[in-house]
Amino acid sequence: MFPLQGWTKLDLARHFVLCGEGALRGVYNRPTMLKRWNRGVGDKPLFVKRPKGARTLVDVDFPSSSPGKMFVPLDIADVVWMAQQNCVDLNPWATRADDLTHADELRLDLDPTEGFTFAHVKEIAAETKTLLDELGLVSWPKTSGNRGIHVYVRLTPLWDPYEVRRATLAIGRELERRTELATTAWWKEERSGVFIDYNQNAWGKTVASAYSVRQTGWVSTPFLWDELSTIEPAGFPMDRFAERWSDVGDLTDGIDEAPGDLTPVLAMVEADETNGLGDAPWPPHYPKMPGEPPRVAPSKKRRENRGE
Repeated sequence: MFPLQGWTKLDLARHFVLCGEGALRGVYNRPTMLKRWNRGVGDKPLFVKRPKGARTLVDVDFPSSSPGKMFVPLDIADVVWMAQQNCVDLNPWATRADDLTHADELRLDLDPTEGFTFAHVKEIAAETKTLLDELGLVSWPKTSGNRGIHVYVRLTPLWDPYEVRRATLAIGRELERRTELATTAWWKEERSGVFIDYNQNAWGKTVASAYSVRQTGWVSTPFLWDELSTIEPAGFPMDRFAERWSDVGDLTDGIDEAPGDLTPVLAMVEADETNGLGDAPWPPHYPKMPGEPPRVAPSKKRRENRGE
């Protein structure tokens, strides 16, 4: 599965058995896409939305294709089954299978753009923690397993993914106002700093959940906010993750008991609208949304305006 490190599928399965309780918490009762690395992480993965042989499936609608079925993990055996299917990272929706129309998770994906580092990501993560505290929302950070940080907020399931996405954009815009380092610019040519990917909260989007192993060989590792200054993503390779688990256990324990209220963030959305800040672009495979600006890269639009 990991040619450079020599790690096998059995090693991967043992990892998920070790942290099974936490890994299951991240995907439990959620439609979960199977991202299958059938030839190991050195090759391209196969994305499977309609798996064969899965024990529990749920009917779902996809934004860009016909309705289908997705796998729903319900116990640790299901997590290990995904490892058997060559899934090194676990990719759940932000909704539960028994309530697909209401998201119970807001995900802030903080990624450094070209020329910026993980140190910059940590700076924005600290600002994110401060803002979420002010909003009365409990935040749960983890390394992405690559170059970024994910900050999760559990929600009372009262808002649909469209509202949660829009709320995430408002959080990102407030971080832009507080620090020049944050950006919500959708077009890569306009990004500089740490990108807050609000579209990770769009309907049907997935993010690698806690304790996933990424193609880097690093585990997407929950951490305490007090650890932020010293945390490094490369410090949690799969073959040494047992040490981390032995030291701190499952740091996602308690997240389901801390649902938050999105109302204060939706007030920020309303304020942005009043000040002329409407919606931002959606990913290309989504239908055109009401109030969405044109999905044309600024450089392409300039060329079109010049008649090129």
